[in-house]
Amino acid sequence: MRAPTTAGLAGRLVAWQRSHGRNALPWQHTRDPYRVWLSEIMLQQTQVATVLDYYARFLTRFADVHALAAAPLDDVLALWSGLGYYSRARNLHRCAQIVVAEHAGAFPRTSAALTKLPGIGRSTAAAIAVFCFGERVAILDGNVKRVLTRVLGDARDLSLATNERALWALATELLPERDVRRYTQGLMDLGATLCSVRAPQCDACPLAGPCRARLEGRPERYPVKTRRLVRGQRENWWLWLQWRGKVWLQQRPERGVWAGLWTLPLLDGEDEAQAVAASLGVELDPLPVIEHALTHFDWRLHPRRARLLRKPTEPLPGPGRWFEHAALAQLALPAPLRRLLEASRTWER
Repeated sequence: MRAPTTAGLAGRLVAWQRSHGRNALPWQHTRDPYRVWLSEIMLQQTQVATVLDYYARFLTRFADVHALAAAPLDDVLALWSGLGYYSRARNLHRCAQIVVAEHAGAFPRTSAALTKLPGIGRSTAAAIAVFCFGERVAILDGNVKRVLTRVLGDARDLSLATNERALWALATELLPERDVRRYTQGLMDLGATLCSVRAPQCDACPLAGPCRARLEGRPERYPVKTRRLVRGQRENWWLWLQWRGKVWLQQRPERGVWAGLWTLPLLDGEDEAQAVAASLGVELDPLPVIEHALTHFDWRLHPRRARLLRKPTEPLPGPGRWFEHAALAQLALPAPLRRLLEASRTWER
């Protein structure tokens, strides 16, 4: 049953969004599902300020779903480079191909049908269906979970699937009969601005009156999720080989970390790096350690650089290719590697 304190919630939120919400983002003034879908995928785990430039570049290179579907995956990954969570880019490409091949280039018009496409979960499907097709359906991304659990004072553990399903039901129950687009945008805006994870600005919030978390005086405790991810630790050595202004790169496997991206050879230890260097007759130049945080683990990368005076006759570590420095901008490189290569402009012959 709907909590009595939420009476009028939708009206307050719609009014606030109209006057104080985000209304100038480039994907907000279109009903084109391709553009809305692209923005929703990019915004997963990524802040708006970061997405804006990537979004514009993607539309310049891939103007519609047909252009994206026809592009090589390497081109898509290269343009995505630096945005992180690269499975999004692979699913984006695969989804475009399915939309073209199986739906004649037209996205399905319901959230239920959209969830059958790669990389589109329930909340993303709902957002596309709401903004493009006017479907009356709830979304429940991270920002919306935070807003709703705080307003409702819902302290159930969202680590449990049954509790998350119950929150979905409440989110659906709270949907207004009208202005679903603006209401949905208002929830997203509120979670991204005033109702932040830490130090929420309750005094400026349009839902401060009915918000149970504010009345309790501890909004930061919501949402409740007791099962926390245990972060792992990983350590590898990066072997940076240069020869005549070229760098030796390997393409990562199709599954796993940095799948499909080009990277320096990853070795398991200093001894292995030194053994390769000895076989090539070169010395390694140690560079500062790179600390890189991924979703499930923290990665310590130890770059070791060597300049080869002649083309190696000894086998290099694993299959790979020599790339000219000028070609690197067009490659799909992990963000820390791109920064490393761009920070050092020593490419002597």
